[in-house]
Amino acid sequence: MSEYDSYSSPLSGRYASKEMQRLFSQNHKFRTWRRLWVALAEAENELGLPISREQIEELRAHQDDINYADAERREKEVRHDVMSHVYAYGLQCPKAKGIIHLGATSCYVGDNTDLIILKEGLSLLREKLLNIIRELSVFAEKYKSLPTLAFTHFQPAQPTTVGKRACLWIQDLVMDLSDLDYASSSLLLLGSKGTTGTQASFLELFSGDHEKCRELDRLIAKKMGFPGTYPVSGQTYSRKVDFRVLSVLSAIAQSAHKFSNDLRLLQHLKEVEEPFEKHQIGSSAMAYKRNPMRSERMASLSDFLISNLLNPMQVASTQWFERTLDDSANRRLSISEGFLAADGILELYLNVASGLVVYPSMIRKHLMEELPFMATENILMDSVKAGGDRQLLHEKIRNYSMEAGKGIKERGEKNGLLSMIAGDPDFHMGIEELESRMQPENFVGRAPEQVDEFLEEHIRPLLSQNRDVARREAEISV
Repeated sequence: MSEYDSYSSPLSGRYASKEMQRLFSQNHKFRTWRRLWVALAEAENELGLPISREQIEELRAHQDDINYADAERREKEVRHDVMSHVYAYGLQCPKAKGIIHLGATSCYVGDNTDLIILKEGLSLLREKLLNIIRELSVFAEKYKSLPTLAFTHFQPAQPTTVGKRACLWIQDLVMDLSDLDYASSSLLLLGSKGTTGTQASFLELFSGDHEKCRELDRLIAKKMGFPGTYPVSGQTYSRKVDFRVLSVLSAIAQSAHKFSNDLRLLQHLKEVEEPFEKHQIGSSAMAYKRNPMRSERMASLSDFLISNLLNPMQVASTQWFERTLDDSANRRLSISEGFLAADGILELYLNVASGLVVYPSMIRKHLMEELPFMATENILMDSVKAGGDRQLLHEKIRNYSMEAGKGIKERGEKNGLLSMIAGDPDFHMGIEELESRMQPENFVGRAPEQVDEFLEEHIRPLLSQNRDVARREAEISV
């Protein structure tokens, strides 16, 4: 059967990077199992169990060359993946065969490997988050003073700047980065807890020496690069850990979805666009189309990732006592596909953020169409200073605004509000004076200064602290 005759996940075939796919590959999983078996044997040797250096070196020599055919053949017989790989490892290591997995239960390799991969996956996502924050900060700096129409309820509101709006996107990602760092720093190993978490098998191996049981956990954690192990567990680590980690992924999806929504609306307005390549086709029927396909894909994958959070919620809440196996199939899907989806989303985000196209003329056109309405408060105040009646002028502005809006919407006219006000002697202002006031930069408040302050006080220190994080380009398959 060819590759075209079987199902292939779009997350691996179309969306996720090769780096993230490698973390959730069979090779990485089973090689990590073997690293854990080596660490266990080394620790047991150091604590006085009869395991020789020769046996450990034999295990280490075959740590990465996994004999899959032997393992797969054995699993068909015994229906147990861990014992099948213990058997296969033993075929390659006849001297160490009898001490592989000594005292351990399946979750020693299964759960510890999951925790290792969770940490590695978060590290990869962290690098991508920082790269996106870096790209958006450059964009925000460049356009910090470019006035643009702001929206509340997607109705024209007081102007902001293009750079200030980008700072809203950045701030969401900085919050996600903070949550990610907390989740990653709180990850510990399960360690060597045994069948129900009591370490009974290890207590037997160490002839009742409780301190050696504790030291075994500490040694394994250190060898695997973790600060320690969870102090108590059943056979598995608490599935609330999965929920905590996938909550971070869900939050990243929420931020990305918000950004993609904003950009799709801006592309509709012809103000800001995602990159569009020279030979890219927007529509199979409408050749002129420039569809925001990257942003739409971000939104679509984000929908999946946000809804995926239900999986660890249900798993964590329905575990029985010290362990039950109804978590296994779900976790194989929800954790791996959650990380692959998050990775695909951030690849798209980085690609879009590094190639945003801005159209200042269109931005100004839309802003100038609405600016007379937004300037009426200033016009009112200045007219009162010139001797006008505030209440009378307020009512006139309201009526003129309704009339101007009606002309725009019903008859397609240009905004005639300034002409109406100039024609009313109660305002003491001519059309030239009114038009001279229509300078967009006078209506953006502290937006440019807020961009400077945000970047200087929050983003540049963050990027400086993480200057060792490699700059990278996005990896997009289609």
